[in-house]
Amino acid sequence: MTLLAQLASLLAIVGTGIVYGTDAFCALVQRPALARVDDSALTTVMGNVHRYGDRRMPVPAVIGIIAAVAAGAALVLWLGWMVLYLRISAPINRTFTAAADNHETLANARALQHDWDRIIVLRAVLQGLAVVTLGVSLIV
Repeated sequence: MTLLAQLASLLAIVGTGIVYGTDAFCALVQRPALARVDDSALTTVMGNVHRYGDRRMPVPAVIGIIAAVAAGAALVLWLGWMVLYLRISAPINRTFTAAADNHETLANARALQHDWDRIIVLRAVLQGLAVVTLGVSLIV
């Protein structure tokens, strides 16, 4: 493997690792913790979490996706993750952020969070497999 390909794999691992770590934290810690707060706290917290997450997380995601082209299987896993994020998570994120901005409590906060929670484990698994695939690409 050439040095350039190894560097691409390393960048892909770092970018993917950041997103994987975030999704894994959400699946393991955030999801059950938020199930124990009231709707007002849920709306405010998730609105602000998504405000920063949706602004900052695209950087490592784009780095991971671009560099994953060097490892085709990781790219497929990334694209599956991207479909879930763009179709389900991102619209929910925007709804929570807007409500937090307007100091509103969403009447459907629990339902929205349930919809977000139902795919976070799958998102984390896809990212975890992408990290493993990228790691294997450094060895082979």
